[in-house]
Amino acid sequence: MTWLRALRETARSGLRVERTRLEPLVALRAAGGVAVVVGLALWLWSPAVAASSAFGAFAAGMATFQRSWRPRAVLALAAGAGLAVSTFLGYLAAAHVGLFVLLLAVWAFASGMAWALGPTTGLVASLTVAVMLVTVTLPTSMIGALQHAALVGLGAAVQAALIVIFPIRRWGAQRDALADAFAAEADYARRLRHDPVAPFDPVPLMTARSAAVVTARQARRRPEELHGSRVLAERIRPVLASLADPTVGAAAEGPERERAREVLAVAAAVLDSVAKAIRNGDQVRVTERADALLQADAPGADLTGAARRSATRLVSLLSAAVERAEGSGPSDAAGAAHLLRPSVGELLPTAVRTVRRQMRWHAPVLRHALRVSAVASTGYLVGTALPLGHGYWAPLASVMVMRPDFIQTYERGVGRFAGTLVGVALATAITQIAHPGTYTFAALAVVSVGLMYLLLRTGYVVAQVCVGAYVVFLLGMGGTQLEQTVRDRVLLTLLGGALAMAAYALFPSWETPRLRDRLAEWTEATAGYLAAVMEAHADPSRRRPGAVRGALLDLRAAGAAWDQAVTRADAEPVRHRGMSRSAVRDADAALSALGRVGLVMEAHQPATDAAPVPEAARFAAALRQATAVAAAGITARRAPEWKALHAELDAWPADPAGDRVVRRCAALLVDTLDELAEALRPRSTGQRHPAGG
Repeated sequence: MTWLRALRETARSGLRVERTRLEPLVALRAAGGVAVVVGLALWLWSPAVAASSAFGAFAAGMATFQRSWRPRAVLALAAGAGLAVSTFLGYLAAAHVGLFVLLLAVWAFASGMAWALGPTTGLVASLTVAVMLVTVTLPTSMIGALQHAALVGLGAAVQAALIVIFPIRRWGAQRDALADAFAAEADYARRLRHDPVAPFDPVPLMTARSAAVVTARQARRRPEELHGSRVLAERIRPVLASLADPTVGAAAEGPERERAREVLAVAAAVLDSVAKAIRNGDQVRVTERADALLQADAPGADLTGAARRSATRLVSLLSAAVERAEGSGPSDAAGAAHLLRPSVGELLPTAVRTVRRQMRWHAPVLRHALRVSAVASTGYLVGTALPLGHGYWAPLASVMVMRPDFIQTYERGVGRFAGTLVGVALATAITQIAHPGTYTFAALAVVSVGLMYLLLRTGYVVAQVCVGAYVVFLLGMGGTQLEQTVRDRVLLTLLGGALAMAAYALFPSWETPRLRDRLAEWTEATAGYLAAVMEAHADPSRRRPGAVRGALLDLRAAGAAWDQAVTRADAEPVRHRGMSRSAVRDADAALSALGRVGLVMEAHQPATDAAPVPEAARFAAALRQATAVAAAGITARRAPEWKALHAELDAWPADPAGDRVVRRCAALLVDTLDELAEALRPRSTGQRHPAGG
């Protein structure tokens, strides 16, 4: 992709506005926290103090809107602690430009490295840099630093207190995550009716698993309908795939296929009803047709063999899901223990290891941290040198738009400038027409921030319109001349966005060159999952369910990393470096098909007293060994070879007793691996293709 096209695409994405479900009560509560802080500061101190101290409540409110499964009050308090420390240090160093720039560079680097711990931690860390920049406009003294840090912390404490006093839709995020998982499976069942090998995006199931991680205290308070349902959703997915697959499930045509389509349609309706009940905390309402299937003695009528077993198992799982959604089933219906969240002490070593893994020159997070550090300090010096007021707005804009990847940095750069331009213009027009006083300015600022919270998920540009107006009203409350404010904020925001974009262009961390590494990791994870399922069939009496489950989680993580890499690389202005678009597409299809083979085998795992299949053990060992070699070859731009697997398959009896499903899946697996090899085989071509993802 050329730079011109990349800029055009990211600009279009940055200006996109999406329709999404709004949460007006949550937005009202967060805006109320800002109003309390501003009102107290106006009453006890001055408009200038009110304008600056409102940042704590504003930023803590922002933290509570991020995608995190921790309690919202905890997020607000954690953000407040970081903001207070940043404010205090900024105050102490603000009187000495050199010392402040050094502190800013170090603090910005640390905030950039915080992205290794996740987007929520990264955003909160970015907000601490922003509040440090804001403090340079205020008088400095030790007592003043402590007072203002306390005010910023107070804003976060107010947000946390409001969350505790006025709880809104408790466990709502967890309910939505679990409901989304069931809804995704309902959509999957509908698509399987028309495409028996339709792909499934595991992200909703991954999100539901993240949402199910709780503390011991949360586990005791969690609603009954959220206990065990996630594991049921996990078990339903492979059974759906097994029923629809024409290789081991229902026949491709004829009455058996029609019956399978009917069962899938009813399953989709039941899963939708379960999702709706979980989301709203209601009873499950199913149609008469679905109820008849759930109550049927022989739900697999007109089906034979593996397809009949899949239909029977599916109906059993659907019935259990309905009971769990209604809170009427046993708490261990899915046989699942709580996924307990580690304590802070247990998390600290993991966080340190995660950050250390990113301390490599080509690591995206390290490069992001270096960019943020350089741009924040440079932007501050340039903004201060310019004959404009509020020079800190330039580095502030840079820090808030910069992300570890190209797409988000450039999208947010465009969205911030456009949103600021519109927001400042609207706020200025309102001010010129209404000529508000101090308290009216404060009320308008609170309304603006409330709208920002309400519309936060509709698009970054919309949020920035509200933020632009919020800043103008706050400064107007403090007595700043708005004519100068409009010019300064627009120009300095443009400068900050330009610095952020230029920094990424000059010191990038492109995803395109790492595509083959991500593909090799996905290939190894897929083979590991297939081998684990094979080994479960090889010796059912010694089967370890945790081995298959762990391999599946590794597969999902590697697949998500690959999908993210493809999405990012597809928008990068980088020329072809090892994989064409067609190679990316074909390799993706082949590995997705391999994962589906594993799902089918998992759905037909034998009982512990079933006869062992020694051929499956030998095949699994050969698969692990061949994949280790193939993964190294993929990274080195060589097509993988699967001769050893062909030899193992040829040695397998053509029609063994008791393991026909495994034998068929092994044959399908080898054929699919051959398709992967063909997709990655070098092709002689006279032209250079743009990066394929």
